[in-house]
Amino acid sequence: MTSCNSSIPQPLIFVLAGIPGLESSHGWFSVPFFLVFVITVIGNATILCIIRVEKSLHEPMFLLLAMLSIVDLSLVSVTVPRMLSIFWVNAKEISFKACLTQMFFIPSFYVMESGILLAMAFDRFVAIWFPLRYTTILANSMLGKMALAVLARAVAVLTPAPILAKRLEGFQTHIIAYSYCAYMAVVQIACGDVSNHIVYGLMVIVASVGFDLFFIILSYGLILHAVFQIPSWEARGKALSTCGSHLCIIALFYSPVVFSVLAQILGYHMAPYLQIIIDNLYFLVPPMVNPLIYGARTKQMRERVLWIFHCHRN
Repeated sequence: MTSCNSSIPQPLIFVLAGIPGLESSHGWFSVPFFLVFVITVIGNATILCIIRVEKSLHEPMFLLLAMLSIVDLSLVSVTVPRMLSIFWVNAKEISFKACLTQMFFIPSFYVMESGILLAMAFDRFVAIWFPLRYTTILANSMLGKMALAVLARAVAVLTPAPILAKRLEGFQTHIIAYSYCAYMAVVQIACGDVSNHIVYGLMVIVASVGFDLFFIILSYGLILHAVFQIPSWEARGKALSTCGSHLCIIALFYSPVVFSVLAQILGYHMAPYLQIIIDNLYFLVPPMVNPLIYGARTKQMRERVLWIFHCHRN
């Protein structure tokens, strides 16, 4: 329950604070944000071009990687330019409708990425448990159904967010202490009973990230069980090496979420600016690092990248 002695009506314009408490350092923050954006665009565009051109990479693992790159590009495109406009030209005002749009699309792409990581875990599970039926089980039709399921879940889970936010009438302030329009950030400045909104926010986390993380852990438990049934240590190492890139990406993607949840459970209260920086890491670091990890750890991708550089050098 959030009560207000004097509330303001639903504003036409919200003001995004950026990183509260560190306004004087916004110019410095813009440098890594811009570099992250450039590296992310170049890295993911390169991955997509290589997979499109190289026919030998038209197999399930790399097609799922292409889906991941598309979502990563979409995610940084709806977050970083807006953040940079705040840091560079102090363009903090955002219309209520634009705020609702951000509220839907930013977490939707995040939920999609989580779903694709689950699909990639399923891909590795099939590759280890059913190697002879791998391409049959994960045919293009199955990959298409998986992509549609990931998209449909994100739309179903996040569509209520702007609808519920639009029903909020009274606000304590029109300043959102974030660098983008986050649903819970808007709920926190609302007046009246917001318990339903908090429950919905928790349900989104459980129905997306919690669900995906549980089944990813289950998949890798089964994968490890199958791998350790292999008598040859060399064969075990080879089987596990195919999962290395995916495990790195999973650890990177879910670590900030797990850290934030554990901090709240243990009662550790972070400074507001630190919480916002960590929340920004959800959306910025994985899209930048994903192509670097796959480019460095996947033999076919690494060889293709080196071939491109060799051609340009000649």
